[in-house]
Amino acid sequence: MNGSKKILLYTLLLLLAGCRGTRYLQENQKLLDKQSIEAPKGINKSGLADLYVQKANRKFLGLPINSLVWMHHEGEKRYKQQKFIDKKAKVEARFDKKIAATQNAKRVANYQYRKQNQVDELNKKIEEGNLFMQWGEPAAVFDSANVLATEEKMTDYLFNEGFFQNQVSSSIKEYKKRVSVTYQVKPGKAYFFDTIFYQIGDSSIRKIIQKTRSQSLIRKNDRYKQQTLNKERERIDLLMKDKGYFNFTRQFIEFSIDTAYRGSQQVAVRIEIVNPARRDSHKLFRVDSVLFTTDAAVNTRDTLKRTSEEYNSITFNYFKDQYNKKILSRRVFIRKDSLYSRSNTFNSQRQLANLDIFKFINVNYEEVNSGSDSTAGKFVGHIFCSPLDRYSWSNEAGVTVTQGFPGPYFSTNFKMRNLFRGLEILEINGRFGFEGVASATDRSNFYRSTEASLNGSITFPQFLFPFSEKAATRFARYNPRTRLLAGYTFTERPEYTRSITTVSNTYTWQNKQTTQLSLTLINLNIIRSKLDSAFNRLLTDLQNNQGNNLKNSFNPSFVSSIIFGITWNPNNYGNTEKSSFFMRAQAETGGTLFNFAEPGYITRQGLELYQYVRFNLDLRKSIVISKSTVLAYRLNTGVGYAYADNKVLPYEKYFFVGGSNSVRAWLPRRLGIGTVPPNLSNDSDKDGLFDYSFEKPGEVLLEGSIELRRKLFGFVNGAIFIDAGNVWSFRQLQIIREGSNVASWNGSSRIDGNFYKQLGVGTGFGFRFDFSFLVLRLDVGMKVLDPGRPEGERFVLNKMKFFGPFGVDREPVIFNIGIGYPF
Repeated sequence: MNGSKKILLYTLLLLLAGCRGTRYLQENQKLLDKQSIEAPKGINKSGLADLYVQKANRKFLGLPINSLVWMHHEGEKRYKQQKFIDKKAKVEARFDKKIAATQNAKRVANYQYRKQNQVDELNKKIEEGNLFMQWGEPAAVFDSANVLATEEKMTDYLFNEGFFQNQVSSSIKEYKKRVSVTYQVKPGKAYFFDTIFYQIGDSSIRKIIQKTRSQSLIRKNDRYKQQTLNKERERIDLLMKDKGYFNFTRQFIEFSIDTAYRGSQQVAVRIEIVNPARRDSHKLFRVDSVLFTTDAAVNTRDTLKRTSEEYNSITFNYFKDQYNKKILSRRVFIRKDSLYSRSNTFNSQRQLANLDIFKFINVNYEEVNSGSDSTAGKFVGHIFCSPLDRYSWSNEAGVTVTQGFPGPYFSTNFKMRNLFRGLEILEINGRFGFEGVASATDRSNFYRSTEASLNGSITFPQFLFPFSEKAATRFARYNPRTRLLAGYTFTERPEYTRSITTVSNTYTWQNKQTTQLSLTLINLNIIRSKLDSAFNRLLTDLQNNQGNNLKNSFNPSFVSSIIFGITWNPNNYGNTEKSSFFMRAQAETGGTLFNFAEPGYITRQGLELYQYVRFNLDLRKSIVISKSTVLAYRLNTGVGYAYADNKVLPYEKYFFVGGSNSVRAWLPRRLGIGTVPPNLSNDSDKDGLFDYSFEKPGEVLLEGSIELRRKLFGFVNGAIFIDAGNVWSFRQLQIIREGSNVASWNGSSRIDGNFYKQLGVGTGFGFRFDFSFLVLRLDVGMKVLDPGRPEGERFVLNKMKFFGPFGVDREPVIFNIGIGYPF
């Protein structure tokens, strides 16, 4: 080891030694170093671990190095609370003086907003300390009282999980100034629901409960859980509110538990629904009338009065008749003479909000005087809506990251609401930007790509289809939309200029709030490109000598397709509170109409036609391990098959693997095809063994990733990951190589039963900087298995090298930049 490396090593050891949490303890104090739980199989240890009253400090790579304690201590040494208290007083005084000196209402609101922002920031520093203190952790000084409190919480938790005779104890071990605590959990035998009794005084409610008993969450032979009782109470409460009982609350539902009913670990449950005080039944409410005010917050002259007009049993009130009452009435599910329903009320509010016409929607009920002792009440349902501005214009400027190269952009959006007085929305979008993109055929070069686009669309709040009025009203519960779009995109790069003209017709709807479906019946694209002569020659050589179909991307072409897509997001994928799942599937058929009609006009225009089928399935799941740790994984598959005479897909419909949102150990779109190796590099010191110059389009896709994410400090999160994937073709490509550096193996591009042996595998680590308004991601990808090498030589992790020169026996590490999480 040379001198400079020794100095670096000694410096690193010295810095790490300063991060030992025990350095910051006072006399007679000890550091809580570790906590663990010993419990039988089947007991949720992670749930018990969440009950620790005192948390141990996090460690660096599992070593006894508490870097966050050091960070907090360094911040504490420089922290002066009084400084921020004084600064807060000055800020408040300065803004109060400005507010008092102006009569302009907008300026006053601006001053108050800025004052509150600055005061909130200073309050955070007063309460939580400076930035280092907020990011770091104070030393976890061991306190035996916290151990006893944790035992009590675990005992209560197990009791609520049905282990009524549980025992929790602890053992404490000390080593110098560090303490480790082990909790021994003996849950005992679990208790199970056996018999469920109902005691309901109100005969009408008793009938409802008996009719819906199969929906009960309390089931015989299920393990007793307090959470089950809480959810059952919530279910009954919502059920009653949907059956007309507006004043019903959870306090009317009582549970009685008997563990001695039949002896051995059996629980009898009595569910009692009591009546209100001084009443022998609950009051049932029915809707007497519905009043809909479409311009509740509109300021107008006092002499102008609203007009009232009834349509479909709803009385509309307005100053100006400007909205289609038929469509509005379809999205109101509160009907005259119907029972009050909480679900119908919320659904009406949500579907009216989905129109993007109103600023706010408020639904409330006014009771018609029917006497306090009456068993039935009457409601007048009031719907108050405040319209959004008919015209709106928004602009946005920012930076995008494409294939690792950032570039600025500017976009503008014009919106006109209620275009034809049928609640339609006209949108015109424009975008202009420069992006750094890799050359399509040379990864060592990247250029400025200029892209401009203009799109116009009209969105109708219904299906443009001759449905009956009854069917259209039924579909209104699913937020139906029809979008007609026409757009033009122009791209200019040194190698080519390219224009795409698009026309589409898309239907979208939602099944509940978790599932969105779309059907694009018409999707027409005309693609024209003008190639640089040298670039055109290169594409021709690629197609003739290597079977690479990149040239097809630039042929003048006509692409028509029908697309069906479904997105399922049942529990808000990506949240950090609970585990979640996400699925997106898309099926597409292109050129289907050409099976029945001869496209003579299109071919006479010199446009290439495509006929194909394509399917893509993307599955994602995140598992919340703790408040600071999440395990996420993804499986992305796809297949595309061309059956036209040219036997190729439109280039945009091929699948690609590699890049910051794919297999991160390969450059964007450069992994594959199958085991066909890339060309050997002419400059191995720069590239390593292979020259990844060309994109690798495939007809079959399989890729997956697993990533462990953990909060490090402040807004910085870390991750380690493993990616795997490849693309294949339905046919064997003819590989022809010339020159002295020809590889001695060709590999296979066709998918077969050994596909799992042909996966490219990469691993790595990364950092995510969560700035609340965006997440900046830096990932380092390292190849583990390279399918482009001969069998027996595919393990290349030991050849990893971060920086050049590389040579034929080294694999370059790939650095990725991205916005947001990879999946």
